[in-house]
Amino acid sequence: MLITKKHMSLLLLVILFFFHLSSGTNITYNVQSYGAKPDGKTYSTKAFLNAWAAACASTKSVMIYVPRGRYLLASAAFWGQNCKNKETKIKIDGTLVAPSDYKVIGNTGNWLKFERVNGLTISGGTFDGQGAALWTCKTSGKSCPNGATTLAFYNSNNIVISGLTSLNSQMFHMVIDGCQNAKLQNMKISASANSPNTDGIHIAASTGVTILKTVIGTGDDCISIGPGTSNLWIENVSCGPGHGISIGSLGWSMQEAGVQNVTVKTTTFRGTQNGLRIKTWARPSNGFVKGVLFQHSVMVNARYPILIDQEYCPDEKNCPGQVSGVKISDVTYQDIHGTSTSQVALKLACSKANPCQGIRLEDVNLTFKNQQAQAICSNAAGTSYGVNKPESCL
Repeated sequence: MLITKKHMSLLLLVILFFFHLSSGTNITYNVQSYGAKPDGKTYSTKAFLNAWAAACASTKSVMIYVPRGRYLLASAAFWGQNCKNKETKIKIDGTLVAPSDYKVIGNTGNWLKFERVNGLTISGGTFDGQGAALWTCKTSGKSCPNGATTLAFYNSNNIVISGLTSLNSQMFHMVIDGCQNAKLQNMKISASANSPNTDGIHIAASTGVTILKTVIGTGDDCISIGPGTSNLWIENVSCGPGHGISIGSLGWSMQEAGVQNVTVKTTTFRGTQNGLRIKTWARPSNGFVKGVLFQHSVMVNARYPILIDQEYCPDEKNCPGQVSGVKISDVTYQDIHGTSTSQVALKLACSKANPCQGIRLEDVNLTFKNQQAQAICSNAAGTSYGVNKPESCL
């Protein structure tokens, strides 16, 4: 057959097309290829770490794949400072299981930790912390480990977590600390209402974190916001059971980074201890909270739907002077409706030394057993509009 220049040009185009197609495809590292066993009984920790090391060594975009099955993992740290690629995806179709003996990981701080990673996406998967036995130990008054956070990210950038389920963490379910640009979406986080210290998501010293379309029910804060957090966006989150969405506790340290530019909108609280809370220790501190918008929240039998507590001092210990140094300003509550299980549905207990400034209440309607609820304000200044239930105390 005679091959003309036209045929040669067409063949070259086909080759270039398939080369381009293959070069844009992720290289996949299957954890089972590195020895991971999906039986829920054999430790697969080393296999996961080896898959991570191989992926990090690649200069191209990579995917680590976890097929269906149950994978038993001890504590593992995934470091990213030596990774050569700029994009790593972890696709999980299976369940990662912590050891049933809580002592194995109970003093490690974190079950699964990612540190100094950049451009990481985790999609799907269930993380089972098997924390119930440790909760029982803690509530019995015995000497127990502190417990491990299920999934932690430290000093990392450009993180996306999507479609993940976290069950029964020993302690916090997820921590974002010292990170920039993290997007968490379509997640489910669940633990018993009486499980101690099982915060859903804890954020600290991070900027540009977004949490969307997530359902959280725990024994502690659904979302807790620690010092140094800025430019945080929370939207379409359902909370309950749990202690609500909390800024704090803040102000434990004298020198402490502030919290600013926080938006919490379109949230629902069902049977929670609190709804929207700001909590600071009654201690000297140069910390602050400013630029916060709480908007479009529905309370369904929340004990304290709106709460600023600057008198926090458990057991009346470690609080010299009993006054908080944290300055709270420019906080707006807009379109907050629903029911309270306490008569005081709105409480702003601000610092005597640093009264709250610029508090705005707009379209707040909260009831207690179909009766008029109450509002209590101390050391708080601001404005109110459309607040009839309870009658504004500003």
